[in-house]
Amino acid sequence: MNIRLAKLKDTDAEALLAFEYENRDFFEKMVPTRGDEYYNLIDFLKRHEALLGEQSLGVSHFYLIKDDNDNILGRINMVDLDEQRQGVLGYRIGQSYTGKGIATRALQLLIKEAIELGIKQLYAKTTSHNLPSQKVLQKNGFHYEKTDAVPFVMNGEKVKFLYYKWVSNKKT
Repeated sequence: MNIRLAKLKDTDAEALLAFEYENRDFFEKMVPTRGDEYYNLIDFLKRHEALLGEQSLGVSHFYLIKDDNDNILGRINMVDLDEQRQGVLGYRIGQSYTGKGIATRALQLLIKEAIELGIKQLYAKTTSHNLPSQKVLQKNGFHYEKTDAVPFVMNGEKVKFLYYKWVSNKKT
């Protein structure tokens, strides 16, 4: 399956909300919930507009992962970019598309984009029980940094956050 990254646009809001809602239970097994208000159309549209505002300022870059038929397979982003060109990575893949290498390929595409944008470092975190996410990060040159000392309970299970870092090898 071919994939591409499509920069987030205002016209993506309703399709993105449908994707998030369809995958909510699956996502909440791996990452903390975003809460019920996230799935309210009016609240979602406000958040979407705020994300586009961040993107227009260049402090964040949001992408949808799409196939050749323009279906949303996931999303991936770089946020909180600072003056040192460091930021935070985030991504999620829809349940029907996991285990097919999509996250790995999408992160490869995002890293190419990060290098073109002059981003020097990206930080990521995942939960201790999300082994697929840990593997995706490691396959794409992210190095394990640390694990939170104190666990938290998510879905009745004690988990910890694990932190990773990617450093561009491009010389400026």
